[in-house]
Amino acid sequence: MNTHAITSPAELQSPTVEQAAAQPQGAVSGWPRALLRAEGALALVAALVAYRYLGASWGVFAALFLVPDLSLLGYLAGPRAGALTYNAAHSYLGPASLALAGLAVPQLLPFAMIWVAHVGFDRALGYGLKYARAFGATHLGTVGRAAAR
Repeated sequence: MNTHAITSPAELQSPTVEQAAAQPQGAVSGWPRALLRAEGALALVAALVAYRYLGASWGVFAALFLVPDLSLLGYLAGPRAGALTYNAAHSYLGPASLALAGLAVPQLLPFAMIWVAHVGFDRALGYGLKYARAFGATHLGTVGRAAAR
């Protein structure tokens, strides 16, 4: 799991050639990566505040918070299908669409906030959208066992 906290200003600078080569092609690093992770944390907090404002059940929140991770089952059909299903469940497009539908059907809004909170949580931890070439290759860098190497 990639839970590396930024501990020095040097980590916010542009990566060295060696560091850039170690990241999957298309992955961000340095300051842009830190901004994307902070953006995820802010989305998580905003969703929690909105959920509280909506007055929905925290038991429902807890029960459904990890539901988007069921998309990992797509990896049973291979890395391309897995990346596709994971990215569909971990993009902000789905919860934003659900929130828009919630304007007509307000009962949907708490579910949209749970979904936003989950995506924000993952992004804050450094889990980005997946590339099909490897399970740990994401737009926020390499995660999991591959990152430990």
